[in-house]
Amino acid sequence: MKSQYLLLPALLLLCAAARAQSISDLQATINQRTGSDVEWRKDAATDDAVSREVNALLHRTLTADTAVQIALLNNRDLQAIFESIGIANADLIEAGLLRNPVFAASPRFPNSPPFNPDVELSVAQDFLDLIMVPLRKKVARQELTRASLMAGDAILKLAADTKTAFYQLQAQEQLLAATKSLDEAGAAALQLSSRQHDAGTISDLDLANQQAAFSQSKLNLIAAQIEIDSDREKLNRLMSLSGDQTDWHSAEELPHLPSADPSPRHFEAAALSQRLDLAATEAEWSGVVQALGITKTYRYVGTMELGVDTENQTDNQRITGPTLQLELPVFNHGQGRIARLQSQLREVERRIEAQAADIRSEVREASARAAAQRKLVLYYQDELCPERKRILDLTSVQYNSMLKGGYDLVLAKQNELDSERGLIEALRDYWIARADLERATGGKTSRIVTP
Repeated sequence: MKSQYLLLPALLLLCAAARAQSISDLQATINQRTGSDVEWRKDAATDDAVSREVNALLHRTLTADTAVQIALLNNRDLQAIFESIGIANADLIEAGLLRNPVFAASPRFPNSPPFNPDVELSVAQDFLDLIMVPLRKKVARQELTRASLMAGDAILKLAADTKTAFYQLQAQEQLLAATKSLDEAGAAALQLSSRQHDAGTISDLDLANQQAAFSQSKLNLIAAQIEIDSDREKLNRLMSLSGDQTDWHSAEELPHLPSADPSPRHFEAAALSQRLDLAATEAEWSGVVQALGITKTYRYVGTMELGVDTENQTDNQRITGPTLQLELPVFNHGQGRIARLQSQLREVERRIEAQAADIRSEVREASARAAAQRKLVLYYQDELCPERKRILDLTSVQYNSMLKGGYDLVLAKQNELDSERGLIEALRDYWIARADLERATGGKTSRIVTP
């Protein structure tokens, strides 16, 4: 029995090494796929170091990538998910431990001489437990792998959600700047219209239209600011920021459209090999297969307890000898456990098939949306926005020549703003589609190399 306790420290060291390896592999995978670091904040020293790094990043101008880095280091929900790895590691430790030996004592007292008590002592250990330990560890190790993969998938999802929220905020801030320029133009046009109305050169209707257009621009400014405040708070939640940490500043404009997009030819195949949630389900399948094999192999074997028994009888004679206790599988020889595991195996297989189909669909959808949004951005950039800008310039010339009124100038400016708004929204939706495509493929699309 002493050997069990001598091996316990070594077992704990091995399990700690397994957990450290899982975390190290996870960190390397996330860095490779996102370009960002991730840290399990499990002690005060790590927590302080990460807090310093987060605060340093917040003093810079935030981009989508820096926002993702802050979220991966600071998001509290993600830190809670990390603990699932610790729980799985604890289960691995538990699976590698032998069951405790069973000690029994039975003192009996006679009612006639001699009055010496009859004392029986025994200790027994389940012998089959020695065989089952490595088998249980295989199943538990698969669960540790699954937990690590699920944590990795949660990290990649958080990265995609953070990018989406950041692009949404950037677009709203650009739209607010454009709306302010329209409001300033509307205010100037309203002042001029008021003077013209006082001079009798424009009608009451023209002045009312100018006033209504200016009031609408004011409403648009308020609505845009409300959207910005909401989008900032959504991003704050993803980055788990509060107090003074929320006084960050983001880059003013969305990134420009890249010169080209990666070829979508191999996106589906890459996604099936990269998606961590699919790999986690496959690890679950491996665990069920191993559990089913163990159950089938040892279905007719119950407990087998070996021990020693000693009895001190009333005449002071001591009887000592080995004990053997076997569980006879007469009624229950694992039928229910086997049927349950077989159903679990089929259930996991169906989920793998469903996940694979969904992943292919997600990749196709995100890829098609990114391509369509790219065409839309180019149309706005090359066609509509220049046309609206030219119309505004021509209207300004005629307005200065008193051939067009202030309302016509504001309308031309509004049309130009609408085309600029369309460009910003199309560019926003393009980058959101790219973030969705990265999520669907399980990492940056630039990592997918076409053979």
